[in-house]
Amino acid sequence: FRVSKFKYYICNTGVKNSVVQQKERSGYHLVDATIAASQSFTYKVKAGEYPVLFFLPGVDSIHNCSGAQTGALDPLNDMFWTWNSGYVMAKLEGVSPASPSVNQRIEYHIGGYKGRDNVVQPISLSAAKPIIISAGKTTEVVIETDISKWWQAGNPVTIRETPVCSTPGQLAKKIAANYSHMFTIKSIRNN
Repeated sequence: FRVSKFKYYICNTGVKNSVVQQKERSGYHLVDATIAASQSFTYKVKAGEYPVLFFLPGVDSIHNCSGAQTGALDPLNDMFWTWNSGYVMAKLEGVSPASPSVNQRIEYHIGGYKGRDNVVQPISLSAAKPIIISAGKTTEVVIETDISKWWQAGNPVTIRETPVCSTPGQLAKKIAANYSHMFTIKSIRNN
């Protein structure tokens, strides 16, 4: 497959250990593979050692039905369906020779935030060594994203059988469960 568009939301990012949980306040980030600046963000965390980084891949239910918004949640970012369907949590578009769609198109607009159609599931990534946050210093955590997990993790989905998904429902939930496995901590650097 060849990807032409790959975007997804990240929110409620934080770190935790057995005693403390530090979470970013009201941070919604739209990661766009074509915009390098969207692929990193910063926030302050109290000093400590944290073996786990966590976040939600998508937009929580409160902000899905909060009316017109700005910044990453601005509907002009091409990631919003309607007030009733909410945000597209993740979007992958491109082409594949395996796709039976017109022009071999693949299109996955994964969304859904209500009840059994909710695709937003918390992600916890364990670090091989704890993430060490020191006062007055910057710690950089690099997270790798493996796009092939959209089809290959737990719930097999083939491009040949399912080249398009653009509504909330069971297929969107299967794909979201798969792509929740696409994130891994690649490195941690203290500056």
